[in-house]
This record gives sequence, C-alpha cells and structure tokens, in this order.
Amino acid sequence: MLKNLEPYLEKTIFNSRWILAPFYLGLILGIVLLFIKFIQKTIMMFNTVFSASVSDVIVNILVLVDLSLVASLLLIIIFSGYEIFVSKIDTGDHVDRPSWMGKVDFSGLKLKVIGAIVAISAIDLLKSFMDIPNELSNGEADKLMWKVIIHMTFVVSGLLFAIMDKVVGDTKKH
Repeated sequence: MLKNLEPYLEKTIFNSRWILAPFYLGLILGIVLLFIKFIQKTIMMFNTVFSASVSDVIVNILVLVDLSLVASLLLIIIFSGYEIFVSKIDTGDHVDRPSWMGKVDFSGLKLKVIGAIVAISAIDLLKSFMDIPNELSNGEADKLMWKVIIHMTFVVSGLLFAIMDKVVGDTKKH
C-alpha cells in the first residue's frame, strides 16, 4: 500500500519547490523599492550638492553604492536560488547571460551572499567613520564599537565559510 503512495508523495515533494517562486517575485519587488529609494536619494543629492560639504556628498554616494550592492545581492539570490531550488532559467545562448548562472551551487551562493554582506557592512562602517563628530559621546563610541565588532564577525564568518568549503571540497567523496 505504501509503495503505491510513494510516487505521488515524491511528485508532491518535487513539485513543492514551486512554492518558492513567489518568494523570488517578492525579492524582485524589493529591488524595485530599492530603485525608488536610489532615485529619491539621487534627486536629493542634486538638490543639495552646492550647499553640502564634500564629506556629505561622499556619504550620500556611499548610500547609493550600498543600495546598489543590496540590489545586486538580491539578484544573485534570485537567480541562484531559483536555479538551485525551482527550475533552470532558460535563456538559451543569450549574449547577456551572466557567466556564473547555472554554475553556482548552494555552497557558492552562500559565499557570494556573505561576500556581499561583508561589502555592505564595510560601506556602512565607512559611512559611520565619515560621520564621526569631533567629540564622541560614550553612546556614539559604543555604537561605533559594535559596528566594528559586527563587521569583523561578518568577515570572520566569511573566512570560516570559505575554509569549510575548501576543506569539504578537498575531502574525498565516499
């Protein structure tokens, strides 16, 4: 009796991967929202460029870079996640197809994500350093210290992920 149910169960489990598709569509909407904030920030920069200090302009540009990196991270997650878990993206031999598409496994996706998170964290940290006032209060110093600690945690995590992937890759398959 259970043997008769097995094909249906397996087919149901296999088809359940499509439940992830709306998540990826939602992430595309997230990119649209980031684009709107990007445009809003760009317009604000043009309106204040002549009255802003060089430091303010640099910080605002770092915000644009940050938004771009987050949007790129979302695209990596959308493309790779969809291809790993849902279905291959059939673009044929389109000239603009990213070379890494279809070649990034779950392990590679984790490394790309942690690398992007480290870059985003570094930009946020740089923005914080650019905004340091002449005198730091204890609260501001603590906040800056925690940003450095969190950034270093991301860096160490990324290194550990890379080392683990290297060790697993060098281990012979059984």
